[in-house]
Formats: sequence, structure tokens, C-alpha cells
Amino acid sequence: MTQLKILVLALVLPLLSTMTTHKYYVSVTQMEYVKSKKSLQIITRIDVSDLQLTLRERYDDSITLTEADEKASVNDYIKKYLAAKLDIKVNTKELTIDFVGKEYDNDQVVCYLEIQDVASVKTMEISNTVLFDKFPDQRNVLKIKVNGERFNLVCAVQDQTQYLNF
Repeated sequence: MTQLKILVLALVLPLLSTMTTHKYYVSVTQMEYVKSKKSLQIITRIDVSDLQLTLRERYDDSITLTEADEKASVNDYIKKYLAAKLDIKVNTKELTIDFVGKEYDNDQVVCYLEIQDVASVKTMEISNTVLFDKFPDQRNVLKIKVNGERFNLVCAVQDQTQYLNF
């Protein structure tokens, strides 16, 4: 029996040592230009624990992102943070991003944003630096749909701004 335990340990321990957890830092932001509404509609998905940690360090160390008993100020902090970290220029003009709301989906915060009064889109400049100051390996994926064209781009610490011409 002792030999069996040693054999099992000899086989299992090397496997466990190679299974180190590697955390991936990724957010996904979807943008769609809705011509009939003259609106750029944005949905961004951010890891709950990463965003919570960042908001605690920046604003209030008692912030807890949860559906139950969440402080009313949480939306204000998220709105303020996203305003500082997400910049969008359409046709070389910097536009105001409105925070519409948020919800939780498993381990993600899903934030709904909108830019109104966009008559047309000829060029876009997008800078998404969400979580870059806390996680240098963070990648922010951009999925963009404008005038029937789809684009997938990535913002990283070393390449924070992406450009599109239509």
C-alpha cells in the first residue's frame, strides 16, 4: 500500500506543478453604429473582481460589486472610471459617452454605454485603457460594427489606441 501511495504521488506531483494558474486579463467591448438612431451603442464586459479591485484602489476601499446590497455610489464610480479610460473620437471629434447602466453576468460586469447624435461615421479613433494601470498584461478586445462592416481590434498597454477608416 505504501508503494502505491508513493507511485501515485510520484505521478501526480509533477502534473500539479505544471498546472499553475495563469490569469488572463481581457475585457471585450462591442460597438455598433445604429444609423437610424444616430447612435453608437457600446457594451463592455469587464471581470468583476479586477474592476472591483481597481475601483477600491482608485476611489473607495469599501466598494463591493454585487447585485445584493450594492451601494448607490457604485454606478457613479464605474461611470467616472470608464469616462477616464475609454475615449472615442468619431470623424476626429471627441464625443461624450453616456453611461446607460450595468448588470452582472457570472464573473463579469456588463456596462451599457451610448454616444448620441452621430450623423455619420467616416473615421474612428478608440482608446481603451480599462485596467491597464492595475494589470500590465490586460488586453481590451474591440468588436466594432459600422455600416455593415465588422472589425476586431485589440488595445494593449503598448498599443492603446486603434484607428479605423470607413
